[in-house]
Amino acid sequence: MNPLAQDATAAAKRTELLSDKIVINGGKPLRGRINVRGAKNLATKAMVAALLADTPSVLKDVPAISDVRVVTGMLNAYGVTVTETSDGELTLDPKNVLKAHFAKIDALAGSSRIPILFCGPLLHRLGEALIPDLGGCRIGDRPIDFHLDALRAFGAVVDKSYEGIRLTAPDGLHGADIDLPYPSVGATEQVLLTAVLAKGVTELKNAAIEPEIMDLIAILQKMGAIINVEPNRVIFIEGVDKLSGYNHRALFDRNEAASWASAALATGGDIFVEGANQQELMTFLNIFRKVGGAFDIAEDGIRFWHPGGELKPVVVETDVHPGFMTDWQQPLIVALTQAQGRSVVHETVYENRLGFTSALIEMGADIEVFEEGIESISRRVPRRPLEQAAVIIGPTPLHGADVEIPDLRGGFSHLIAALTAEGRSTVSNIGIIARGYEHFIDKLEILGADFVYEG
Repeated sequence: MNPLAQDATAAAKRTELLSDKIVINGGKPLRGRINVRGAKNLATKAMVAALLADTPSVLKDVPAISDVRVVTGMLNAYGVTVTETSDGELTLDPKNVLKAHFAKIDALAGSSRIPILFCGPLLHRLGEALIPDLGGCRIGDRPIDFHLDALRAFGAVVDKSYEGIRLTAPDGLHGADIDLPYPSVGATEQVLLTAVLAKGVTELKNAAIEPEIMDLIAILQKMGAIINVEPNRVIFIEGVDKLSGYNHRALFDRNEAASWASAALATGGDIFVEGANQQELMTFLNIFRKVGGAFDIAEDGIRFWHPGGELKPVVVETDVHPGFMTDWQQPLIVALTQAQGRSVVHETVYENRLGFTSALIEMGADIEVFEEGIESISRRVPRRPLEQAAVIIGPTPLHGADVEIPDLRGGFSHLIAALTAEGRSTVSNIGIIARGYEHFIDKLEILGADFVYEG
């Protein structure tokens, strides 16, 4: 058994354990040093990009998370050999790409939404793609219409059936003019992964420009792609005849880094996040400082801590990059329950991402969710039809409770709340957290959390 297969087997057993629950005795500050590796939102997409090459690719700093295992399994099913050559370093060899049985792909995909991004590369390599119905976290509809409309613009034919979605490209794929209704990260990735080998030039308007998108573009350029990022969210891609493998170190996971920062603030702790970088966290750092948190930038990471005294209320509006990430607001809300006064979080990216607050309310938080958002003359981010808002009044002491995790980011927020609360909390369904947080149980141990597993 190769090293990656052994790691996948061990991780699968650990995830099976994590699908149960842990019991946390809260009220203890988290203190210590942990590290973050490559971003979940980049590593999995970079692995898919390896399908486009005619030679092997090497991806470094890949996190040991369940989403990476899902993509590894899917690539294996399509004939891509994935091996781990060292800690967190993958070699992906696409020389034997072949069609996979739908039932196998359906079983491997599970609740992941990654399969949709296989469409462009598979159309280029095999002439067809068959993907199952998509799952993902329960944070809104997250429709795939943007993806399918873009693929149709490239010349793909989309047929829906009871099994899933089948795409073909009878006349091959060609460049297209695409104007996204919203700067969707996933749809932007879809266009990039499809356009690089399409005949002609693609112009993508209203593109997402998140750091993970820029890192994916850097990877594709290493492979031989020609991509120009213009002002005002416009990207031009000139299709090329072939792409070669890449050698790349993945961008650090800024979502994980911000989550641990919020944990330090909420618990009154002090956490050094090795691997975190200031540039990709500037918007978060501004809010962290306004709340009253302290941080220190070092060459190898960032130290986050609660300096003492009262935390301050803030108003936050989530937005696409360079705005405040929607993935940051959930962990931050836990810290805001300990701030003096009235904080407001306007969620403008997803329509159902504040449902996790019901568990915080059960634990003693004073939070009111406005399902249609809140009007305000001070708003900077334009209102969206499906936005929500949360008003948090603090500080409120949190107490232990039994909590079932609903989704990835909300789940980590529940974990932070249990660590912050006085008393005993039982947090179940924690396997979801393993989708995006590498070795988080080990990191809790390093940081001095008081918890035990319970079957």
